[in-house]
Amino acid sequence: MTPLLWILGILALPVVIAAVWFTGAFVKELFSPSPPGPDPAAQVAQRLGLLPAERQDTEHPAPLPDTWAAALDAVRGGDWQPAAELLRAVDRDWERRSALTALLGAAAAEEDGWLMDWEAARPEDPDAAVVRAQSTVSLAWELRGSLGAGSTTREQFDGFHRTLAAAREEITRAAALNPDDPTPYITEIWVALGLGCPHAEMERLWAQITARAPHHYGAHHAALQYWCAKWRGSRELASGFAEKAAAGAPVGSLLTVLPLVAHFEHDGSTDVAADGTPEMVARVDAGLADAAAAAAADPGRPGLAQLRHLLAFYLHLQDRHEAALEQFRLVDGHVDALPWRYHGDGAAAYYCQVRNETARAAAGRVTG
Repeated sequence: MTPLLWILGILALPVVIAAVWFTGAFVKELFSPSPPGPDPAAQVAQRLGLLPAERQDTEHPAPLPDTWAAALDAVRGGDWQPAAELLRAVDRDWERRSALTALLGAAAAEEDGWLMDWEAARPEDPDAAVVRAQSTVSLAWELRGSLGAGSTTREQFDGFHRTLAAAREEITRAAALNPDDPTPYITEIWVALGLGCPHAEMERLWAQITARAPHHYGAHHAALQYWCAKWRGSRELASGFAEKAAAGAPVGSLLTVLPLVAHFEHDGSTDVAADGTPEMVARVDAGLADAAAAAAADPGRPGLAQLRHLLAFYLHLQDRHEAALEQFRLVDGHVDALPWRYHGDGAAAYYCQVRNETARAAAGRVTG
């Protein structure tokens, strides 16, 4: 190498070093994570008074009435009488009776000393009997667990099936003590689903329910699960059941939620275009009218919050953010509803992610 090339190389070395350093710094800046900072969408939600994930109730879709919460506190403390008085007061409001029975049955599945005291004090009380039937079904599903069949042990399945079979006698007794009550038959849907009862048996059970309460929200929601592909039906059977029930129900019955649930349960696509078709927009519009009518007649109606949660979700997917935000405001603070509950421990985080995106998009349209 000539002296001239050596000299040029030495003179060029600082430039090369500087270029390498600059390139490395640029690449590091490009691929390094940005320093943590406030989430703009979360900030918008906070300014609107919406609650963060850690303040979301993951056990209920809406606040419990004060009297219901007090009765549940009482039974957990061993006192059955407030629950008995409350069920008696509910009387023939079948939707509230079924919803309250489900809560009391779940509590008894955890510890039933208070229910045993109730049964001892009033052996022929139909209210105690229906809670006992519900508690046995709730216990069966607790024994099974919430995982798929492939992750459920044979021991779990044996306990599940044995307990469901035992519940049938209790359901029959509860139905005999209060022949007009659809609640025992609604409870039996979960037995039929769990034991894999044939379609003809489910249809006979459904006839018993609809003869007593033709537009019962909780009954329809449970029956739709039976007809879903993941349990005892198919996408076509679930959709057919949902559409027929919604079409035949009066506005305010909340049964417009059924086609939305059927769609959600069978939608394996990641393309949101499937959620914004004219058919889906019409379903959401029907749900909005249904929710408005139900709220005007009875703001605490069981099932209303569940419909609002799904409306908020699909309105968001349809880029109808102002309308979605209105629904989110009405349910904020409680996330035990579709679609959030299927995310398990991440339900509150997922709910807040979608809600915050909605709030930010709605705010952008107002200021844009």
